[in-house]
Amino acid sequence: MENVLIAGANGTTGKIIVNLLKESQYFRPIAMVRKKEQLEQFENMGVKTILGDLEEDLVHTMEDIDKVIFAAGSGGKKVVEVDQEGAKRLIDVAKMAHVKKFVMLSSIGADQPEKADKLQDYLRAKQNADEHLRHSGLNYTIVRPGALKNAEGVGRIALAKSLDKEGDISRQDVAQTLVRVLHDTTANATTFEILEGDTLIGEAVKSASVAEAE
Repeated sequence: MENVLIAGANGTTGKIIVNLLKESQYFRPIAMVRKKEQLEQFENMGVKTILGDLEEDLVHTMEDIDKVIFAAGSGGKKVVEVDQEGAKRLIDVAKMAHVKKFVMLSSIGADQPEKADKLQDYLRAKQNADEHLRHSGLNYTIVRPGALKNAEGVGRIALAKSLDKEGDISRQDVAQTLVRVLHDTTANATTFEILEGDTLIGEAVKSASVAEAE
């Protein structure tokens, strides 16, 4: 089994990712959290944890890590320090550690933040982090969902390089997509957008892999 570091494991989406990986036969979750008081909940689940602050040195977080999912966010409070520079810092140490794949949770609109009606600073930070990952030399997948909602996942999405529309998607379906693209043969060096849709997540992700190979 491969060890997967989840940055932002204590967040709403991060916790779903941890639970999915805990049930996986391929991956073992390593929950990265910022505060000591956040460790216990994961340890009680039998999930290995590590303390790591995206604003500080992160070299120690990469020991025995095979792959990374970046699902952290500042909630709009520190978009440059966390969403941008924190992501870049984790990308850099992942590269030093020869991590096999880095999966980035980004956002629809991150390709053209200047066109957004709101959250321009956040989208610009995500754009900069995404670009840093693309040019890092790491194998990567960048997943850009629409507005996240806490509803039950439907297991079906719309996926394209650019969907040219706004919309929402459940955190559960986003988490499922992030876990799916961890596989070595899936959506390598690829960026795509997702919304709630009609295609099974596995089929949609497979189509992204085919498009990438063409």
